[in-house]
Amino acid sequence: MTLLLETGHTRPVEVHFDDLDAMGLLHNSRYALLLERAVSAFWIELGWHFDPSASTFKDVFLAVREFKITYNVPIVGAGQPLVHFWIDRMGTTSAVYGFRILSPDGSVVHAEGHRVNVNLDPTTLRPRPFSDELREAASVLLRDPA
Repeated sequence: MTLLLETGHTRPVEVHFDDLDAMGLLHNSRYALLLERAVSAFWIELGWHFDPSASTFKDVFLAVREFKITYNVPIVGAGQPLVHFWIDRMGTTSAVYGFRILSPDGSVVHAEGHRVNVNLDPTTLRPRPFSDELREAASVLLRDPA
C-alpha cells in the first residue's frame, strides 16, 4: 500500500554503493544528501542555479539553519528510494521543508523530518526576504497554501 502523498513533490534519488556503511546500510549522513539531491533537482528544473548570473531567481544564497531527522527503517543496499518533500511554512526570510524518505514503492517510511532554509544576502550574510518570484515558484510545495 502506497502512502498518501497529497502535497509537495516526490522524486526518486539514487543510493550508490559508496553511500553505504560497513553493514551495507545507507549511512546516516547520506539521508540529508538524498533530500538535498531531490530538492536541488526540483529547483534546478524551475531555473534556479548555483551561479547567480545563470539563475532565473534572485535568491541563490540559501543556508540550512536547522536539520532534524528521525530514522525509522534502514535502507539496505543501493537502489532508488523516493524523497517526498513539501514546505510546511514559508516566512519572510526562511522556509521549513518537511520530508519523508520512502521505499521505491512508497510503502515504507525510512526516515522523516524537517529542514529550515534561510535566504541570505550574499554580501552581509544576514537574512533577507525571499523574492516574489521564488515565493510564487515555491507555492506548489506549500502544504497549506491558504
